[in-house]
Amino acid sequence: MKHIAILGSSGSIGTQALEVVELHPDKFCVEVLTVNSNAELLIQQAKKFKPNAVVIVDETKYQFVKDALQHDLIKVYTGESALEQIVQMDSIDIILTALVGYVGLKPTIAAIKAKKNIALANKETLVVAGKLVTQLAQENGVNIYPVDSEHSAIFQCLAGEWNNKIEKIYLTASGGPFLGKDISYLETVKKEQALKHPNWTMGAKITIDSATLMNKGLEVIEAKWLFVLTPEQIDVIVHPQSIIHSIVQFEDGSMKAQMGLPDMKLPIQYALGFPERLKSDFPRFDFLKNPQLTFLKPDMSTFRNLALAYEAMRICGNMPCVINAANEVAVDAFLKDKISFLNITDVIEKCLEKIFLIQNPTLSDYIETNSETRKMALEMVSNLKS
Repeated sequence: MKHIAILGSSGSIGTQALEVVELHPDKFCVEVLTVNSNAELLIQQAKKFKPNAVVIVDETKYQFVKDALQHDLIKVYTGESALEQIVQMDSIDIILTALVGYVGLKPTIAAIKAKKNIALANKETLVVAGKLVTQLAQENGVNIYPVDSEHSAIFQCLAGEWNNKIEKIYLTASGGPFLGKDISYLETVKKEQALKHPNWTMGAKITIDSATLMNKGLEVIEAKWLFVLTPEQIDVIVHPQSIIHSIVQFEDGSMKAQMGLPDMKLPIQYALGFPERLKSDFPRFDFLKNPQLTFLKPDMSTFRNLALAYEAMRICGNMPCVINAANEVAVDAFLKDKISFLNITDVIEKCLEKIFLIQNPTLSDYIETNSETRKMALEMVSNLKS
């Protein structure tokens, strides 16, 4: 029985993780649940799964949650610092970090220092501070199990191949809702169009990232740290059907691909259950109903976020932290109708040009870079018109 902490239980990954837990009551039990501000859903989840403790980050909702759970013998905590403290509980076996964005960094570092294995759905942790986080994981003997479908696919393809060198990996991208569109089309798109992903059901931020191809850019950087690769070893191919989730090519030229229907419960279950593959009743892929799988080269001149991510990865240092912070601010502004779709890239590119490079950043450098970039990006947003 694995005792699981789910950081971000109200989001898309968190709610699907609880579905996986419910399917395997003999394998998993919920030890901790955390949300930012969705108190009502946290209360429902807590009453159903009976965790030892919960965290509501929004301090204004604390008393409401505490009163609702007062008869359930569930400890209730609040505030951002509570996230870093709760992950150190002795009773936790594995922590699913399903928080969205930079906020996942500090709790994940705290969990690693507490020697907790991590099921990582928060790609920004490795984008922002990949070198620091992977070094800490090594020093503390902590395993990081990837939950992103593409990195889970690579991880699955490497099972039994740990001593065989990777020549290249191919991360697949659906292409998002604007596959094949040109700049003139993108100039006028609205958030309602960008939020209509053709294959995956995800939160708003990651759905916009998929539409701009920044999500794939962040995944490229994450892959560098997860699998100890150079930028030249990581390629992206557009695969509109989202059936092949990623591919590993070995030194002998042979390739392994992991396939399946686009369903995030599969990689979540694999990460939580590793090394065991747990039986599921998830829908199966039928080759005869999907006779054609196609592949395209990504259009990085139109969707420049992917090219900017590669540039940040090659420069390294604190530059991936810069693009992540700028992107979070710009996407939030787009979702609030403050800037246009193409302005997202403009903000990121200008921040990448202006923020000072720190080649070997410390944690405090990452924190300062994140703060400085957000301030700069917010200023740019205020000067732009929708």
